[in-house]
This record gives sequence, structure tokens and C-alpha cells, in this order.
Amino acid sequence: MKDYKEVYQAHQLPVFQNRMFSSKEEAQNCIKGDIELVQDLETGLIFNRIFDQNLMRYDSDYQNEQAVSNTFREHLKDISQIIKKHFESYSLIEVGCGKGYFLEYLQSQEFKITGIDPTYEGSNPSVIKQYFSPEIGIKSDGIILRHVLEHVKDPVDFLSRIRDANSGSGKIYIEVPCFRWICDHCAWFDIFYEHVNYFQIDDFYRMFGVVYEAGHTFGGQYLYVVADLATVRLPAFNKSCQIEFPERFLNTVNQYANALTNHGGKEFAVWGGASKGVIFSLFMQRSGINIETVIDINSAKQGKYLAGTGLLVLAPKDALKYLPCKADIFVMNSNYLKEIIDLTDNKFNYLTVD
Repeated sequence: MKDYKEVYQAHQLPVFQNRMFSSKEEAQNCIKGDIELVQDLETGLIFNRIFDQNLMRYDSDYQNEQAVSNTFREHLKDISQIIKKHFESYSLIEVGCGKGYFLEYLQSQEFKITGIDPTYEGSNPSVIKQYFSPEIGIKSDGIILRHVLEHVKDPVDFLSRIRDANSGSGKIYIEVPCFRWICDHCAWFDIFYEHVNYFQIDDFYRMFGVVYEAGHTFGGQYLYVVADLATVRLPAFNKSCQIEFPERFLNTVNQYANALTNHGGKEFAVWGGASKGVIFSLFMQRSGINIETVIDINSAKQGKYLAGTGLLVLAPKDALKYLPCKADIFVMNSNYLKEIIDLTDNKFNYLTVD
């Protein structure tokens, strides 16, 4: 019997917070699941103990392309410098390349790269529209794994299968959300069903025998590691990885709900129809708050409905013409604050949630 430390629970969250729906009813009735985050006291890894991998089937309705934002494109430029430093002249495979923006950016930098992702919608011949499996039969000098490892049930086994499919060798770049940042910021809107794993930077030093570089990026929200894939191993628990989950983690749910209850009828909007916005809106709706306006710059989300709440996502030009000057806009990610202020000519009252 494994020894676990219970960390956090959440109930009936959408299985896919980034799957978009064509009707309010379909969105409200989407498949939901529960979360029981635990820390394994043998490995130190943190994960949802009751996660069901069988529910996770990604398709073209899954929309999580962040590169529509100039801010995020700048982040990807920063990441490309890390890739250039460690992988220049390498052949690359990007496992989970999404809609292909980063892959095509690396191609523009003269990298030879193949992408693998079942949600890909474009026509780039370098992308294989499948889940990763050894049967695909391709190998490379380096592997790019951005925002994938948090989605797979057994991350060490997954990395081991990539290693084996790549003839037991290769260098790997991994990028995932940072659990320490989530805890420090009490970011309850950053815990999702489809993220089965939650990583600390120490985890990767224990998961790999050789780490070339590791650090934090995107304002500390993400962590990254460049490691020798051949040295992947099952980590062992030590005191440095022991998590102390904040008791006040959910306090801001009531604070936001109370503030909006006493809003005096003042109009407001949620800016961000992706992961954070989905969970924030769901928790607010469950607290009795009536959210009428959700804004997102991603055209693939506009005119579609958010999982769980069934809220309609509007383009900025459609939403802002109805919002009075100085209305409150709840910005789901402070990294985008300047970009949002510039897009809206600084006409509103901006409240960053994180």
C-alpha cells in the first residue's frame, strides 16, 4: 500500500477546461471529474490520485493556443534561446506540438523538427496528427515536451517510453506549470482535472541523473529543465520536495464572491476564456455570482461556450462596446495585463486575479 499525503480536493471540474462547445447546454453538461491531489511519500511526486486517463481524448475542439498573444510569443522567443543554446544543429521532435506555432517558429530558425499532436489543425507536413507512440518510428537528437507532462498519468513511465522509442538516448527540454508558484499565489484557478501532475523544480533533479539546466520562466508560473533523457529514473522522496500546502488556499474564492455580491450592480467582465478563466468563472458561478461577459482574443474560442459554466466567449471588439468606461475587468493572468490595457486604451478598471 502506497503512503500518500493528502494535499487538495476539488469536485466536479470539467475534464477538459480548454475544450470549446457550440451550445450552452452542451458546455454545462460536459464530462466532469473530481480531484484528490496527493503527494507520494516514496517518490515525492504530486498528482490526482483518482484521475481517469480513459476520459482524456484530445481532438480539434481542444483550443489552447496561447501564441495568439504577443506577450506569449515573447515568452516563446525566450524559450527558443534555451533551445538554441542546448539543441543547435540537433534534429528535434516536439511531442504535443498543439496547433504548431512553436514548431513553425523553430523551423523559421532553421531547426529540423517533427511535431506530434492529435489536435493539430494545420497543413504543415512536418506534423504527425497522432498521439505519441513508439510505433510512429521516428527518432531525433532532441525532444521538446512543452506542457505535456502534466497531462499524462505516469510521467516517469511516459518519459521512459520516449527514451526507449528514441533508442535510449537524446536530450530533452521539458516545460510545465510550477506547483510552488500555484501554492505561493493560492492559485486555485490553476488546478485542473486534465492536469494530473503538479511539479516542483526539485522533482526533475530527482527524476534525471543529468540535468544541464533548470529554472523558472513566464513570471515564475512555469518551470523548465534540460536533461539527458537516458538518465530518467524513478525519483526518491526527500525533505526538499515535501510540500506544505497553504491553509488559506481557497480564501480568495469567498473574497472575490463577496466583492462581486456587493458590487452594487456595477458591470464587470472576465478577461481570459482559457484554463484560469474557466475555473475562476465556475467557482464564482457556484458562489452565486452571475457572470455575463467573458473575453478572449483567441478567435477559435470566440462564439463558443466555456466548459462547466456554459458562458459565451466574446471577442474584445464585441464585448467592450457594451461595457461602460471604468467597468471592472478581471484579468486572469497578470502576465497579460499590459497587453490588455493597450488593447483597451486603458479605459477600464483592471483587477489581476493572480
